[in-house]
Amino acid sequence: MLNHVMVGSNDIERAKRFYDAVLGVLGAGEGFRNEASTGHKRVFYRHDGSSFGISEPINGEQATPANGGTIGFKCSSPEQVKEFHDVAVANGGTSIEAPPGLRESSLGPMHLAYVRDPDGNKLCATYRVK
Repeated sequence: MLNHVMVGSNDIERAKRFYDAVLGVLGAGEGFRNEASTGHKRVFYRHDGSSFGISEPINGEQATPANGGTIGFKCSSPEQVKEFHDVAVANGGTSIEAPPGLRESSLGPMHLAYVRDPDGNKLCATYRVK
């Protein structure tokens, strides 16, 4: 359904360090730098047919997180959910909501962890119990 997700950053190098570490937990390689035709710096990650990008805002305004928005990353185990969380916090992210762990939902039991990246974007690591 999705081709890619892009978030804005006010400090592209800080964001790259954060996402290199966090997305590395999921098996994504180091992000590659790119400069848009407008001169704005961007970083892209590709893994398992998905793309994730970080960009300086093209309109020249400050990057802001989406109010009510969450970007979910699929993990392969409950341990990977916890590692995603811990690596995020160790690299400038902020733990939010309940501690990482098992939660009941209308979709069935899931292991979840929520963090905010250094620019305030809300991220979720998730593993659906089979």
